[in-house]
Amino acid sequence: MTSTRRTGPVRLGTGAGYSGDRIEPAVELAEHGALDYLVFECLAERTIAIAQQARRGDPSLGYDPLLDARMRAVLPVAMRNRVRIVSNMGAANPLAAARRTAELAHSLGLSGLKIAAVTGDDVLDAVRQGDYRFEESGERVADFDARIVSANAYLGAAPIVDALAAGADVVLTGRVADPSLFTAPLIHEYGWAMDDWNTLGQATVVGHLLECAGQVTGGYFADPGFKDVPDLARLGFPIGEVAADGTVVITKVPHAGGCVTEATCKEQLLYEVHDCSRYLQPDVVADFTGVRVEQLAKDRVSVSGGRGTPRTATLKTSVAYVDGFIGEGQMSYAGPGAVARARLALEIVRERLRITGVAAQELRFDLIGVDALHGETLGGRGGEPYEVRVRVAGRTASLAEAVQIGNEVETLYTNGPAGGGGATKSAREVIAVQSVLLPRDCVHASFELVEV
Repeated sequence: MTSTRRTGPVRLGTGAGYSGDRIEPAVELAEHGALDYLVFECLAERTIAIAQQARRGDPSLGYDPLLDARMRAVLPVAMRNRVRIVSNMGAANPLAAARRTAELAHSLGLSGLKIAAVTGDDVLDAVRQGDYRFEESGERVADFDARIVSANAYLGAAPIVDALAAGADVVLTGRVADPSLFTAPLIHEYGWAMDDWNTLGQATVVGHLLECAGQVTGGYFADPGFKDVPDLARLGFPIGEVAADGTVVITKVPHAGGCVTEATCKEQLLYEVHDCSRYLQPDVVADFTGVRVEQLAKDRVSVSGGRGTPRTATLKTSVAYVDGFIGEGQMSYAGPGAVARARLALEIVRERLRITGVAAQELRFDLIGVDALHGETLGGRGGEPYEVRVRVAGRTASLAEAVQIGNEVETLYTNGPAGGGGATKSAREVIAVQSVLLPRDCVHASFELVEV
């Protein structure tokens, strides 16, 4: 499926807003959305670090764990309706993801497909060879060398555009900036110049509105009695109808649950944006301050007015490293005096950890439902709860100490206050993420085609 320059709207649908998102809304869009492109945004900072760990254990892995399920569900209908797919489900291993997708396509009886793997975001060697400091803490990256798991630069739209120009039906990437997944098809279809800053700024508005899937159609937005959203159990994912100037109408398929309103779009527009006048992306520095949002009809909202200035000379690069272990234990108490018994349980565990010599760098002692989210200042308002859950969590240098935290909570069954039950415990390795700014000339993106 190759394309020619477009004059009419390009229809982009969002198939996922994070790695574990629902699959049915993507199939619904591929079937009923009259789409040109279906975009799956499935990658977060920690997600790719976890994928790098999986690849270290098995070089054939490292892509999104739901790749198989998504492709089996979506590929047949997408290919039948000539919908091209763009996704960062390649995670830490885009080429393996492309090869696996080709195997799945073949098993589904599909042929004549071109699947592109975009690579170049893995910049671990470049980060190790340079003298960088973390933007968040100021610490030298070199001091973390033995603990570093991965370093991935945020690529822009260019390699995806190149892959689409080569006729790719499916493009699978690693770490790409979320809006760039949506910007790339528009650049390809409309032939926008890569230095048309204002158009790329508006295209970033489009991508930012669509990237979180159900958030812009009423998911996460909903607040009963204040912001009611219909039929959330059948929430539909968004469609962007994008004109040649980048103006977009956000909508959804009519029979899907949820809603598209000025309010849902405005909340998503501001989501995770620290400076609306300088939203730094690999393609452009976007300016949202002139954006206009207008309700055209039910579930149809026009968004325009995004602008931009030249991209920066560096690319944000997420560096993941091992940062100890987390041990956790939980126990529930209910009935009269539940809070008092739960507080006694916490004191017992606190003392037990001191007696057994667990050296935790961080420890939390929470009463879920009382003070776990906002602490004692705001917690507990509204009277004594009838039930409460104890949670003790700590970060340790060793796995054995992390395990001991959960064990001490579990022993409250027979060694703590009356009525404890429903104990759980866990211990896991901590992967922390900080950022460096890597010069663009250290990053070399490309793509490889796998054909079915």
